[in-house]
Amino acid sequence: MPAKKSLDHLDCVVAGTIDLVGDRWTLLIMRDVFFGVRRFDDFQNDLQISRNILSDRLQRLVENGILRTVPYQDNPPRHEYRLTDKGRDLLDVLLAVWRFGDKWEHSDTERVLIHEDCGAATHMVPACAECGGELTRHNLRVEPQLDVVIARRAAEAVR
Repeated sequence: MPAKKSLDHLDCVVAGTIDLVGDRWTLLIMRDVFFGVRRFDDFQNDLQISRNILSDRLQRLVENGILRTVPYQDNPPRHEYRLTDKGRDLLDVLLAVWRFGDKWEHSDTERVLIHEDCGAATHMVPACAECGGELTRHNLRVEPQLDVVIARRAAEAVR
């Protein structure tokens, strides 16, 4: 398989995150970790993923500080995969993907997220960390703006 091209040239936190977790198996592994799967064989059985791909993805997640290993058996040596603080912060990404899937995709096994504090079925609502207001594409901007956006707006202003 050809080596994956790095996205470092984009100098962007979104591109950097995609480099870490942007393939389907990694996100599915993270889904399983968030909901209690910890052992290699359990990941393999649940996801029906080949052992070499699973091993590769878990190794990458450990190397990048998203998961850590914890021994649970000495003979033969075996370990579990546990979330680090960095890994726990990926919950927002998973919840956003889950919300999109609930709205636009179909599954024969519909699972519902339950907020344990109140017992209600729930979904992710992105909110401003300062005021709590809902975040939408209409009330967000990035600074500094992307060069391609600045150039397009300048060209539009000339017309």
